[in-house]
Amino acid sequence: MVGLLVLVAGCSGGGDSAAPTGQDAAASGGGGAPATPQAEQTPRETKADDSAASQSATRHRIRKGSAVLRVSDYDAARANLTTLVRSRGGYLSDASQRVHREGNDTWTTGRVVLRVPAENFSATFSAAKRRGDVVEANIETVDVTGRVVDLEARLRNLRSERERLRGLYQRANDTEDVLAVEQRLASVQSEIERIEGKLRSLKSQVNYATITVELREPRPEYEPPEMSHWYDVGVVDAFLESVHGVVVVARALVVAVAYAAPYLLTFGIPLALAAAAVRWRRGAILP
Repeated sequence: MVGLLVLVAGCSGGGDSAAPTGQDAAASGGGGAPATPQAEQTPRETKADDSAASQSATRHRIRKGSAVLRVSDYDAARANLTTLVRSRGGYLSDASQRVHREGNDTWTTGRVVLRVPAENFSATFSAAKRRGDVVEANIETVDVTGRVVDLEARLRNLRSERERLRGLYQRANDTEDVLAVEQRLASVQSEIERIEGKLRSLKSQVNYATITVELREPRPEYEPPEMSHWYDVGVVDAFLESVHGVVVVARALVVAVAYAAPYLLTFGIPLALAAAAVRWRRGAILP
C-alpha cells in the first residue's frame, strides 16, 4: 500500500510539471512568448504602418492655370466665367479691363482671376477655355508638401516652448526672471502667429486653385476713306466749294487787316509824316 501511494504521487507530480500554465511559463522565461499575445500585437503594428504610409502619401500641391482667349463680347465672356466658377464652388478673385479707341472704333481687353476648389480645377479650366478661341493655355503645379510639413513641425515645437515658458512664468519669483520670460514668450508668440499665417496662405492656395483668364476682343480693321478725283465732283458741288473757298480767303484777309491795323496806326503814321517832311524839305531846297 505504501509503495502504491508513492507511485501514484509521483505520476501526478510529473503530470503537473509537464503542463505549466501560461503565467508560469512567462515568469520562468522558458519557451518564448505565448502565442496569444503575439496574435494581438500584429494588427496594432499593421495599423500603425498603414497610418504612417497614409501620412507620407498626402501631398500638398498648388495648381495654377492661365489662358488667353479671343472673344467677340468681353462683358458676356466675363459674365459667363463668373457664373461658371460660382457653379463649381469658387469665386471671382480679381478683375481688370481696358477700353481701346481708334477713331470711332472701340474694343476691350481684360483679365479675370478665378479661385476654384482644387478637386474641380481640371473640369473648370477646360470649361473656361471653351468660352472663347484659345490663343494660349498653360497649367502649373507646385508641390509644397515639404514646406507645409516643415512649418507644421516648427509650429508644434514653438507651441511646446510656449507652454514651457508659461510654466516658468508662473513659477518665476525674481523680477528679472519674469521680464526675461515675458520677452521670450512674446517673441515665441510672434513667431507662432507668423508661421500660422504662412500655413493659412499655403493651405488656401492648395485648397483653392487659381485660374487666370485674359480676354481679348478683336481689334476692328481700319478702313481708310475712299479717295476720288477732283473732276468726279459735280458742278454744283464744285461751285459751292469755290464759294466757300472765297469766303474763307476773304475772312482770312479781314482777320489779317484787323491784326495789322494797330501796327499800321502806331508805326505807319509817324513814318508817313517823316517821309512827307523829307519830301517837302527837298522841294524847298531845290530851285
